Amino acid sequence: MNDTYDYGLWSMVILNSAIFIFFAFSFVKPKSSTDWRSLGVFSAFIVALFTEMYGFPLTIYFLSGWLAETYPEVNFFAHENGHLLHTFFGFKGDAHWDPFHIASMVFIVAGFFISVSYTHLTLPTIYSV
Repeated sequence: MNDTYDYGLWSMVILNSAIFIFFAFSFVKPKSSTDWRSLGVFSAFIVALFTEMYGFPLTIYFLSGWLAETYPEVNFFAHENGHLLHTFFGFKGDAHWDPFHIASMVFIVAGFFISVSYTHLTLPTIYSV
């Protein structure tokens, strides 16, 4: 078993969270308690996002018992095995080029084009009144 550990970059979690929260704080400049509450919710989201990205993936944490029993030879702390569908379906090679990852990239690009075309088609009709 490979003993690499690609998570646990807590300094990255703290640094990126601080940068994003400071950036949001510099634009929002909260004055009322509602503004502070909204900034707090945004800050919690940012901390959770970067904890998931660099700290420890929550999905792997919740499934760790089952994963260890079902796939005892797989090290889920390695980045390549963190792509669970890639591992579950037994794909070999780079996880970034499996069908699920390619399909997700196609959906993201298609969603972008749909969003842009929808805005392009509907804004003239809204403002032509």
